[in-house]
Amino acid sequence: MRAVVSFVFAGCLALLCQPVEAAPLPGAERGLRMATEVVEYECTTDDVTEKQNVEINVELTMPDDATTGRQMSIGWHATSYVTGSELRAPAAGLAGVKLYAYASLTGIANLTSATGVSEHLSTIAGGEIIPLPTAAVSLKTTASNAGTASVRPAAVNIGPSPTAPVIECEVRNADELTAYTLTVTRDGQSSTSPSPSATPSASATTSGSPKPTRTVTATVTAAVPDEDDEVAPAARDAIETPIGAAATGGGGEAGPDGRMYVLTGLAICLAAGAGLLLRRRLLAR
Repeated sequence: MRAVVSFVFAGCLALLCQPVEAAPLPGAERGLRMATEVVEYECTTDDVTEKQNVEINVELTMPDDATTGRQMSIGWHATSYVTGSELRAPAAGLAGVKLYAYASLTGIANLTSATGVSEHLSTIAGGEIIPLPTAAVSLKTTASNAGTASVRPAAVNIGPSPTAPVIECEVRNADELTAYTLTVTRDGQSSTSPSPSATPSASATTSGSPKPTRTVTATVTAAVPDEDDEVAPAARDAIETPIGAAATGGGGEAGPDGRMYVLTGLAICLAAGAGLLLRRRLLAR
């Protein structure tokens, strides 16, 4: 009986006590994407022949609001060493040095890397493990072109300045690392493309009422020469050519001159009349 009562009581508690949902992340964290994996380094120290194989758990944080022409920040956080693969200081120790972290970027023209620097590391005695920065290092870079880039952890250097490293660590497993996506969008103010107002609109040349067509009529009057005047062949051709038509000739005026036929017929008529008069006189006699 007690077992039954306990079972019923547990069931009631399960119904009444709903699971607590995780609180939403702050807005700044919701806009970021994180990834953590082991990065293997081969580290070289000045004046030391032997190299160190170091393994660090690195966490990258990708921004979601990267735009062209504005500096962006990629978070680089070395959370811990892999046990047995720590980076140790040279025999002379280290003092007044910083950690310089890099990330490689591919896929966007003129955007190849991002660089960040930590605060000063504490003084480290020879042979001791070099402590990793407790805070994330912001890797800064600026993209001039929009697109999608692939991001991977790159080199790590330790020294007083980026140009004078005491320890240089190069990535040994770069091809095995996950390529994380960084999307860069174009910022309207940094865009180099011409604004729409600078380009003539196509509608400006096609819209509106059409321009009126002006018709000009020209009348050409040619002087007709007298019959006795001699007209040059070129001038006659110009007169006989119909205005506004193809130069096809003189039309009805082409061929022999009609006056010759008229004169010939008149001469025949006069000869016939003279013959009749002459015949009548002969018959009258």
